[in-house]
Amino acid sequence: MLLVPPLSPPLFPATNSVLRRHCRRGIPNSRRPFVAAFSASTSDVDAFTKYSGYLFELSTSEAESLTEYNISRISAIYQNKPFVLLRRLFQIGTTFGKWFALRYYDSLTERSELMFEVRAAELRKILVQLGPAYIKIAQAISSRPDLIPPAYLDELSLLQDRITPFSTEVAFDTIEQELGLPIDALFSEISPDPVAAASLGQVYQARLRPSGKVVAVKVQRPGVRAAISLDILILRYLAGVVKTAGKFNTDLQAVVDEWASSLFGEMDYKREANNGVKFRQLYGGLQDVLVPEMYVEQTTRKVLIMQWVEGQKLSEVKDLYMIEVGVYCSFNQLLEYGFYHADPHPGNLLRTYDGKLAYIDFGMTGEFKQELRDGFIEACLHLVNRDYDALSKDFVTLGLLPPTADKEAVTKALTGVFRNAVAKGVRNISFGDLLGNLGTTMYKFKFRIPSYFSLVIRSLAVLEGIAISFNPNYKVLGNTYPWIARKVLTDTSPRLKSSLQTLLYKDGMFNIERLESLITESQRAKIGRDLVKKQVEDDNSRTAIKEILYFTLDEKGAFVREILLEEIAKGLDALGLATLDSITRAVTSNIPFTASGSFSSMTNEDITNLQNLRRLFALLSVVQETGISNTGVQGFGPNKDPRTSSNGASLIPYQFESLQKIIPLLSVVIELPQDSQQKLLRLPADLAAKLVSRVTARTIRRAFL
Repeated sequence: MLLVPPLSPPLFPATNSVLRRHCRRGIPNSRRPFVAAFSASTSDVDAFTKYSGYLFELSTSEAESLTEYNISRISAIYQNKPFVLLRRLFQIGTTFGKWFALRYYDSLTERSELMFEVRAAELRKILVQLGPAYIKIAQAISSRPDLIPPAYLDELSLLQDRITPFSTEVAFDTIEQELGLPIDALFSEISPDPVAAASLGQVYQARLRPSGKVVAVKVQRPGVRAAISLDILILRYLAGVVKTAGKFNTDLQAVVDEWASSLFGEMDYKREANNGVKFRQLYGGLQDVLVPEMYVEQTTRKVLIMQWVEGQKLSEVKDLYMIEVGVYCSFNQLLEYGFYHADPHPGNLLRTYDGKLAYIDFGMTGEFKQELRDGFIEACLHLVNRDYDALSKDFVTLGLLPPTADKEAVTKALTGVFRNAVAKGVRNISFGDLLGNLGTTMYKFKFRIPSYFSLVIRSLAVLEGIAISFNPNYKVLGNTYPWIARKVLTDTSPRLKSSLQTLLYKDGMFNIERLESLITESQRAKIGRDLVKKQVEDDNSRTAIKEILYFTLDEKGAFVREILLEEIAKGLDALGLATLDSITRAVTSNIPFTASGSFSSMTNEDITNLQNLRRLFALLSVVQETGISNTGVQGFGPNKDPRTSSNGASLIPYQFESLQKIIPLLSVVIELPQDSQQKLLRLPADLAAKLVSRVTARTIRRAFL
């Protein structure tokens, strides 16, 4: 559903013949409704009613029994209507059969390119004739310009909000029947024609009595429940046939059931209004996000009244910042609260004229359970860090793989599938690339597609599809990862804490590169139009270091703060040993008959700890000199620096050089809040305690072991 701006100011006197012709129920012409930017008139033929109207023959009691999706009840209804079922099968078969035959004839006569746009328009008309179920399927793919040819994309996009409307007379009668009042008692003004029409309903612009607020009034299309019920029954049967014939491990019928359940929920406008209220409570306060107000008390199962929103389709404005806002909002939906908009096609996402991203149409929403949210985050972490063994286990957790799958073989296959996609870096990972490369592996290892998974992936894939229509290089996952990194670093969930611990420590050794990557990426988790214009490059070192200090001193950063203190203590301990070794060598080198440089008290672990300390200082040095970089700190791995020697002694000068670079950054401390300053002042004591504990333990160990 798209709510578009009127062509003229919202209120105006009715002076043309069209408006006078549609004057209803005593509303005076001097207070005539809005003109809508919608090309179709209610005088046009309603193709769905014309070609599929026989489906409306369900009795009232049968229609009411379908308020919720129940495949058993649907089957029972159509067992008593075999001729309706056969007629529908014949209609679907002949309609699509004729279209495919024409496409085949075009290829034989070498007219495919010439007739391409014609066939695309014919396909759109066929989908409209067959009704909402097929339109919904088309909407799901109409936002992927990387998958659909432009001619078909243009035609299918019209299905989002430009379907021929049904009779306004019928719509107004439905409003009066549902709300129990005449039109002029409900609204002081209402548009004579719908401003938008979609598969399930159409929208009018009106002014409420007595508040005078401008609202959108959505009215459900007659017969949609009957048509969708029968088509779902047919699609579910076909899904079973395909699963059996193709030997798929995925329960395709369960996927159809999940989609059908959401679709039935979408036909209940009372439920949609409640979804909108919840969505507004959770996400309406996000920066540059607009969620319209719902008038729940004046909404019924077939009539919805909500705040009027004016704007343009997100896919038409080519505003990358709006995509960034959408990515951030999607992150909150999927990974923070788990309540998400499951139908974010371009008709449901608007850019308002004051520069906000508006979500409308909340009929199709989903719930992402906490354990699945954590599993999804872990899978993203393991994918980015190329830990394919852990990724194969994540797939089991997410329900994509059966527990009996050969993990070693899966790990090997995933390595081959994802190596090239991940090699380009996290910011270049595309959902299309990942899913496309995964197809063969999914079939080989009997991957399952859980019912929830298709809706979650679709909600992200649609957003990426909108973005790449005007920026082919845009990657949703790459732009979501900074928010994932920040959540992993700050979340108090025991499971994510354990995941972070496992990620940073492999075989007991601290992996500084992964911490660098997480901190660097987390600093990109920002929303602001100026940040997008600069490609999220922040060259203000003071701002960057303040953000890192805010993060590490905040309660949410306590877990990472403890890890950093522990690693700094290890590094300082190793630095002390290296200094002692250096002094010892300097002294013994002047003593005759003494072997110079043959003694070292440092172990390999001590050398690694010293290198990690250097890299921690280097991370802050890079922040000071260049701000947060796009690639993290490079070139500071073991033995990559010429000053690094096997015993670690040559690392000492670099430690002091790094310390000298960091000292000027301490001036930002006075800009921190008072409580953060107090926590910062307590850090030296905490560090000293850890260092003393470590030195004491090592001394005892070396003395008695």
